Amino acid sequence: MKIISYNVNGIRAAFNKGFIDWLKAASPDIICLQETKANIDQVAVHEIEAAGYPYHYWFSAQKKGYSGVAIFSKHKPNNVVYGTGIEYMDFEGRNIRLDFDTFSVMSLYLPSGTNLARHEHKFMYMRDFHQYVENLKTEAPNLIICGDFNICHEAIDIHDPKRNARVSGFLPNERMWIGEFLNNGFIDSFRHFNKEPHNYTWWSNFANARDNNKGWRIDYAMVSEPMRDRLIRAAILPDARHSDHCPILVEFE
Repeated sequence: MKIISYNVNGIRAAFNKGFIDWLKAASPDIICLQETKANIDQVAVHEIEAAGYPYHYWFSAQKKGYSGVAIFSKHKPNNVVYGTGIEYMDFEGRNIRLDFDTFSVMSLYLPSGTNLARHEHKFMYMRDFHQYVENLKTEAPNLIICGDFNICHEAIDIHDPKRNARVSGFLPNERMWIGEFLNNGFIDSFRHFNKEPHNYTWWSNFANARDNNKGWRIDYAMVSEPMRDRLIRAAILPDARHSDHCPILVEFE
Protein backbone atom coordinates (compact mmCIF):
# COMPACT_ATOMS: atom_id res chain seq x y z
CA MET A 1 0.00 0.00 0.00
CA LYS A 2 1.53 3.29 -1.14
CA ILE A 3 0.26 6.60 0.25
CA ILE A 4 1.41 10.05 -0.87
CA SER A 5 0.70 13.31 0.95
CA TYR A 6 0.99 16.65 -0.83
CA ASN A 7 0.21 20.25 0.10
CA VAL A 8 -0.66 21.45 -3.40
CA ASN A 9 -1.14 25.14 -2.48
CA GLY A 10 -4.20 25.32 -4.71
CA ILE A 11 -5.40 22.23 -6.59
CA ARG A 12 -6.48 24.23 -9.65
CA ALA A 13 -3.05 25.84 -9.94
CA ALA A 14 -1.44 22.40 -9.54
CA PHE A 15 -3.61 21.05 -12.36
CA ASN A 16 -2.25 23.78 -14.61
CA LYS A 17 1.30 22.69 -13.74
CA GLY A 18 0.85 19.05 -14.78
CA PHE A 19 -0.41 17.54 -11.53
CA ILE A 20 -2.62 14.92 -13.19
CA ASP A 21 0.19 13.58 -15.42
CA TRP A 22 2.44 13.40 -12.36
CA LEU A 23 -0.27 11.62 -10.37
CA LYS A 24 -0.67 9.00 -13.10
CA ALA A 25 3.08 8.37 -13.10
CA ALA A 26 3.41 8.26 -9.30
CA SER A 27 0.31 6.05 -9.03
CA PRO A 28 -0.15 5.87 -5.24
CA ASP A 29 -3.02 3.80 -3.88
CA ILE A 30 -4.10 6.86 -1.91
CA ILE A 31 -3.11 10.51 -2.07
CA CYS A 32 -3.85 12.96 0.73
CA LEU A 33 -4.00 16.61 -0.29
CA GLN A 34 -3.86 19.79 1.75
CA GLU A 35 -4.54 23.42 0.94
CA THR A 36 -6.78 22.52 -1.98
CA LYS A 37 -8.35 26.01 -1.96
CA ALA A 38 -11.36 24.82 -3.96
CA ASN A 39 -14.76 23.20 -3.74
CA ILE A 40 -15.39 20.00 -5.64
CA ASP A 41 -17.56 21.80 -8.22
CA GLN A 42 -14.55 23.98 -9.15
CA VAL A 43 -12.32 21.01 -10.04
CA ALA A 44 -12.17 18.82 -13.15
CA VAL A 45 -13.03 15.67 -11.22
CA HIS A 46 -13.39 13.65 -14.44
CA GLU A 47 -9.62 13.99 -14.85
CA ILE A 48 -9.08 12.62 -11.34
CA GLU A 49 -11.34 9.67 -12.06
CA ALA A 50 -9.69 9.05 -15.44
CA ALA A 51 -6.33 8.97 -13.67
CA GLY A 52 -7.54 5.95 -11.68
CA TYR A 53 -9.14 7.49 -8.59
CA PRO A 54 -12.88 6.83 -8.65
CA TYR A 55 -13.12 7.51 -4.91
CA HIS A 56 -12.30 11.12 -4.07
CA TYR A 57 -13.50 12.99 -1.02
CA TRP A 58 -13.28 16.71 -0.31
CA PHE A 59 -13.61 18.78 2.83
CA SER A 60 -13.39 22.45 1.95
CA ALA A 61 -13.24 25.54 4.14
CA GLN A 62 -16.30 27.74 4.50
CA LYS A 63 -14.15 30.61 3.24
CA LYS A 64 -13.74 30.45 -0.54
CA GLY A 65 -10.27 29.80 -1.90
CA TYR A 66 -8.82 28.96 1.52
CA SER A 67 -7.41 25.87 3.21
CA GLY A 68 -9.24 22.61 2.44
CA VAL A 69 -8.24 18.95 2.35
CA ALA A 70 -9.04 15.98 0.15
CA ILE A 71 -8.21 12.30 -0.28
CA PHE A 72 -8.21 10.40 -3.60
CA SER A 73 -8.24 6.60 -3.44
CA LYS A 74 -8.12 3.69 -5.87
CA HIS A 75 -9.93 1.62 -3.26
CA LYS A 76 -13.37 2.17 -1.78
CA PRO A 77 -13.21 3.01 1.95
CA ASN A 78 -15.51 1.51 4.52
CA ASN A 79 -16.16 4.91 6.05
CA VAL A 80 -15.44 8.59 5.43
CA VAL A 81 -15.19 11.11 8.27
CA TYR A 82 -15.34 14.79 7.38
CA GLY A 83 -13.67 16.94 10.02
CA THR A 84 -13.23 16.27 13.72
CA GLY A 85 -16.55 17.44 15.11
CA ILE A 86 -14.73 20.46 16.61
CA GLU A 87 -16.48 23.42 15.00
CA TYR A 88 -13.65 25.94 14.71
CA MET A 89 -11.42 23.29 13.10
CA ASP A 90 -14.06 22.08 10.71
CA PHE A 91 -14.98 25.62 9.65
CA GLU A 92 -11.55 25.81 8.00
CA GLY A 93 -11.64 22.35 6.36
CA ARG A 94 -8.51 20.87 7.90
CA ASN A 95 -9.20 17.17 8.49
CA ILE A 96 -10.66 14.28 6.51
CA ARG A 97 -10.28 10.55 7.24
CA LEU A 98 -10.91 7.32 5.35
CA ASP A 99 -11.30 4.01 7.17
CA PHE A 100 -10.35 0.72 5.51
CA ASP A 101 -10.31 -2.86 6.80
CA THR A 102 -6.84 -2.78 8.36
CA PHE A 103 -5.95 0.92 8.63
CA SER A 104 -7.28 4.46 8.61
CA VAL A 105 -5.68 7.44 6.86
CA MET A 106 -6.19 11.13 7.62
CA SER A 107 -5.28 14.19 5.60
CA LEU A 108 -4.38 17.03 7.97
CA TYR A 109 -3.62 20.70 7.38
CA LEU A 110 -2.52 22.23 10.65
CA PRO A 111 -2.73 26.05 10.84
CA SER A 112 0.32 28.25 10.51
CA GLY A 113 1.07 30.95 13.07
CA THR A 114 1.70 33.89 10.80
CA ASN A 115 0.56 36.54 13.28
CA LEU A 116 -0.36 36.73 16.96
CA ALA A 117 -4.02 35.82 16.47
CA ARG A 118 -3.20 32.88 14.23
CA HIS A 119 -0.38 31.84 16.56
CA GLU A 120 -2.87 31.54 19.42
CA HIS A 121 -5.31 29.76 17.10
CA LYS A 122 -2.60 27.31 16.06
CA PHE A 123 -1.81 26.38 19.67
CA MET A 124 -5.48 25.91 20.49
CA TYR A 125 -5.77 23.65 17.47
CA MET A 126 -2.64 21.69 18.44
CA ARG A 127 -3.96 21.11 21.94
CA ASP A 128 -7.45 20.07 20.85
CA PHE A 129 -6.22 17.96 17.94
CA HIS A 130 -3.84 16.03 20.18
CA GLN A 131 -6.72 15.16 22.50
CA TYR A 132 -8.92 14.26 19.54
CA VAL A 133 -6.28 11.84 18.25
CA GLU A 134 -5.79 10.30 21.69
CA ASN A 135 -9.49 9.44 21.70
CA LEU A 136 -9.49 8.38 18.05
CA LYS A 137 -6.74 5.79 18.57
CA THR A 138 -9.14 3.61 20.55
CA GLU A 139 -11.48 3.54 17.54
CA ALA A 140 -8.82 3.49 14.80
CA PRO A 141 -5.58 2.06 16.28
CA ASN A 142 -3.93 1.54 12.88
CA LEU A 143 -3.87 5.22 12.00
CA ILE A 144 -1.79 7.18 9.50
CA ILE A 145 -1.92 10.97 9.75
CA CYS A 146 -0.52 12.55 6.60
CA GLY A 147 -0.18 16.21 6.03
CA ASP A 148 1.26 19.65 6.56
CA PHE A 149 1.92 20.08 10.28
CA ASN A 150 3.53 23.52 9.78
CA ILE A 151 6.22 22.60 12.34
CA CYS A 152 9.83 21.44 12.03
CA HIS A 153 10.64 18.98 14.78
CA GLU A 154 14.44 19.05 15.10
CA ALA A 155 17.33 21.24 13.94
CA ILE A 156 18.03 18.66 11.22
CA ASP A 157 14.63 19.50 9.72
CA ILE A 158 15.36 23.14 8.90
CA HIS A 159 18.13 24.74 6.87
CA ASP A 160 19.03 27.48 9.38
CA PRO A 161 17.93 26.50 12.88
CA LYS A 162 19.72 29.37 14.64
CA ARG A 163 18.15 32.18 12.60
CA ASN A 164 14.73 30.54 12.71
CA ALA A 165 14.71 29.74 16.42
CA ARG A 166 12.08 32.44 17.08
CA VAL A 167 10.05 31.94 13.92
CA SER A 168 6.64 30.28 13.97
CA GLY A 169 7.05 26.72 12.80
CA PHE A 170 10.26 26.21 14.77
CA LEU A 171 9.40 27.64 18.15
CA PRO A 172 10.41 25.55 21.19
CA ASN A 173 6.83 24.87 22.28
CA GLU A 174 5.82 23.86 18.75
CA ARG A 175 8.75 21.46 18.55
CA MET A 176 7.89 20.11 21.99
CA TRP A 177 4.33 19.44 20.81
CA ILE A 178 5.62 17.33 17.90
CA GLY A 179 7.85 15.45 20.33
CA GLU A 180 4.93 14.76 22.66
CA PHE A 181 2.79 13.68 19.72
CA LEU A 182 5.43 11.11 18.76
CA ASN A 183 5.95 9.97 22.34
CA ASN A 184 2.23 9.28 22.62
CA GLY A 185 2.33 6.49 20.08
CA PHE A 186 3.32 7.76 16.63
CA ILE A 187 6.29 7.22 14.31
CA ASP A 188 7.73 9.91 12.06
CA SER A 189 7.91 7.53 9.10
CA PHE A 190 10.53 9.49 7.17
CA ARG A 191 12.94 9.66 10.12
CA HIS A 192 12.25 5.98 10.81
CA PHE A 193 14.14 5.23 7.60
CA ASN A 194 16.28 8.31 6.97
CA LYS A 195 18.48 10.15 9.48
CA GLU A 196 20.26 12.36 6.93
CA PRO A 197 20.13 16.19 6.94
CA HIS A 198 19.10 18.49 4.08
CA ASN A 199 15.79 16.74 3.44
CA TYR A 200 12.98 19.30 3.23
CA THR A 201 9.38 19.49 2.03
CA TRP A 202 8.73 23.25 1.82
CA TRP A 203 10.73 26.17 0.47
CA SER A 204 10.10 29.90 0.44
CA ASN A 205 9.35 31.42 -2.95
CA PHE A 206 12.08 34.02 -2.32
CA ALA A 207 15.84 34.09 -2.96
CA ASN A 208 15.92 30.83 -4.95
CA ALA A 209 15.36 28.93 -1.73
CA ARG A 210 14.27 25.74 -3.47
CA ASP A 211 17.12 25.66 -5.98
CA ASN A 212 19.53 26.25 -3.10
CA ASN A 213 17.67 23.70 -0.93
CA LYS A 214 17.11 26.14 1.92
CA GLY A 215 13.94 24.54 3.16
CA TRP A 216 11.87 23.21 6.04
CA ARG A 217 10.55 19.69 6.65
CA ILE A 218 7.02 20.40 7.82
CA ASP A 219 5.10 17.63 6.02
CA TYR A 220 4.82 14.27 7.76
CA ALA A 221 3.33 10.81 7.49
CA MET A 222 2.81 9.97 11.16
CA VAL A 223 2.13 6.26 11.62
CA SER A 224 0.69 4.79 14.82
CA GLU A 225 2.89 2.36 16.76
CA PRO A 226 0.76 -0.74 16.05
CA MET A 227 1.76 -0.37 12.38
CA ARG A 228 5.53 -0.21 13.00
CA ASP A 229 6.26 -3.71 11.70
CA ARG A 230 4.20 -3.06 8.57
CA LEU A 231 6.35 -0.11 7.40
CA ILE A 232 8.38 -0.72 4.24
CA ARG A 233 9.58 2.67 3.02
CA ALA A 234 9.17 6.41 3.44
CA ALA A 235 10.54 9.13 1.19
CA ILE A 236 10.41 12.77 0.18
CA LEU A 237 9.74 13.43 -3.53
CA PRO A 238 11.42 16.79 -4.22
CA ASP A 239 11.28 16.56 -8.03
CA ALA A 240 7.53 17.23 -8.09
CA ARG A 241 7.11 20.98 -8.54
CA HIS A 242 3.43 21.84 -8.58
CA SER A 243 3.60 23.76 -5.28
CA ASP A 244 5.95 25.40 -2.80
CA HIS A 245 5.77 22.04 -0.99
CA CYS A 246 6.77 18.68 -2.41
CA PRO A 247 5.04 15.34 -1.86
CA ILE A 248 6.00 12.74 0.72
CA LEU A 249 5.47 9.00 0.52
CA VAL A 250 4.97 6.09 2.91
CA GLU A 251 4.60 2.41 2.01
CA PHE A 252 3.40 -0.37 4.28
CA GLU A 253 2.21 -3.95 4.10
